[in-house]
Amino acid sequence: MSVITLTINGELVSARSGQNLLEAIRDQGIKLPTLCYLDGLSTRGGCRLCLVDISGYPRLQTACTTTATEGMVVVTHNEKINRYRKMILELTFAERNHTCAVCVSNEHCELQTMAAELGMDHVRYDYLNPQLGIDISHEKYGVDHNRCILCLRCVRVCDEVEGAHTLDVRHRGINSRVITDLNRLWGESESCTECGKCVEVCPTGALFDKGMSVGEMKKKTNFLRRILDGREKNQWNR
Repeated sequence: MSVITLTINGELVSARSGQNLLEAIRDQGIKLPTLCYLDGLSTRGGCRLCLVDISGYPRLQTACTTTATEGMVVVTHNEKINRYRKMILELTFAERNHTCAVCVSNEHCELQTMAAELGMDHVRYDYLNPQLGIDISHEKYGVDHNRCILCLRCVRVCDEVEGAHTLDVRHRGINSRVITDLNRLWGESESCTECGKCVEVCPTGALFDKGMSVGEMKKKTNFLRRILDGREKNQWNR
């Protein structure tokens, strides 16, 4: 694979040809916030938190969906970008009902952690307070749509890694909902393999193990890279 050079925050750095810009930035030890991105899954650019300023582009771009190219000049942090990120995060909180104090993922939530890191201590927008349900029909797992941020990690891991294609999205915009088997109850799904991958990659308390109490739901995503690397090396076929 050929090597390219680009400028990130005034520093000339190298990256792999075809690498997405988010990976190139993180390879330089620069922390860029994301919620929808997860190593091993397809990129989506849904959360918009990895916005960067690229010279020659008329507006900010999502680093995860942008391919690093030769000679690219990128700024990852400045007053404008930081203001946009905080605004996006506030809108995310306002869109649904994120009550951290009674969440199973309290203090183990990527959304909550991101708010602390970006210095978001209040929300300037009106809360929509939608009337959303909770599905605990599955024997092992539950889904609370109040806490879903529509990152679609669950949909992608179910499709791309497990291959079950159980999860999908219904409606559009703020009316979007993650659904099971063309909008069945999760417990009635005929395609779900009960692998739990969707639960583990969920960045909030939207997907959880049944029986978990406040603050007990700790998730680990490192299994994903282990599975994918093993498949690439045919370790599972020996």
